[in-house]
Amino acid sequence: MLSLTCAISEYDHVRDLASGRVTADGISLTCLSMPVEEIFFRMLRHREFDIAEMSMGRYASIASRDDCPFVAIPVFPSRMFRHSSIYVRTDGPVHQPNDLKGKRVGVPEWAQTAGIYTRGILGRQFGLGLRDVEWVQAGIHQSGREEEVAVNPPPGVSIVRYSDRTLSDMLLAGEIDAMISAHPPGSFEAGDSSVRRLFDDFIDIERRYWHEEKIFPIMHTVVLRRDVFESSRWIAMNLLKAFEEAKHRSMERISEATAARVPLPWAFEHVRRIRAEFGDDFWPYGLEPNRTTLAAFLGFAFEQGVTKRKVSPEELFPSEVQSRFRI
Repeated sequence: MLSLTCAISEYDHVRDLASGRVTADGISLTCLSMPVEEIFFRMLRHREFDIAEMSMGRYASIASRDDCPFVAIPVFPSRMFRHSSIYVRTDGPVHQPNDLKGKRVGVPEWAQTAGIYTRGILGRQFGLGLRDVEWVQAGIHQSGREEEVAVNPPPGVSIVRYSDRTLSDMLLAGEIDAMISAHPPGSFEAGDSSVRRLFDDFIDIERRYWHEEKIFPIMHTVVLRRDVFESSRWIAMNLLKAFEEAKHRSMERISEATAARVPLPWAFEHVRRIRAEFGDDFWPYGLEPNRTTLAAFLGFAFEQGVTKRKVSPEELFPSEVQSRFRI
């Protein structure tokens, strides 16, 4: 039995694996739960875990360069449509996407996955070019945040970096006109009406985006340290199967109509409607069911200088998890 550590956030679709109710054949797994920012930081800086949840943006950036120290499996614990991730001042000059031209827009990191998708969406759907904006990089709630991976934005793209202030404060003070972030600004979270989302009707907009593009943005994947994978390559498929079983059990729970398994009214009916719109497996793992989303993301990442070269979806995952046997 191979003993491995896995750092991953608390998700219902991972819960049964983390608790040990689901096991990966041949593996004794010790799961550690902590905020994703801490997981990313500790895995990228110090390689502290055998297996870890990882930002797709950061992983793609590293995978595009030589000697990538990680190998991913096509497990995607976090997905999120990102039209909802643009914040502006209620009394500010930005009311629609075109208003962002010539403005200052804050991002916590150029390689943050949410920002990569959002910039890509603003370009493809609304014609906002990377050079149309002055980009500002700083921490969201705490000053001193830095890029964790190497980025090389295209020529003519302006990024001003601040180590002594936060995006939340700059947005309120009018020093930036908008903010793109997975984490909302502190004022918004506190219910301050002076900050709002750019798209109030973001659910309708994101639903149309899904129907038109068939892209359901992937935020995070799961990576193994390359030395761990190379020593026992069979663990990739065994882990993938275990993550899939844990997700299957989660889907059964939230679909149950007899008793509510999550504190959400009509949860089972929400699930039925999502299945009707997205298909039976509306949170798919694996390469092929996610090819459209992965290809779009990797295109955005290359255009924005997050990756050194254009990466194909196949390059993200080892061959062992790209196909299955058939009987």
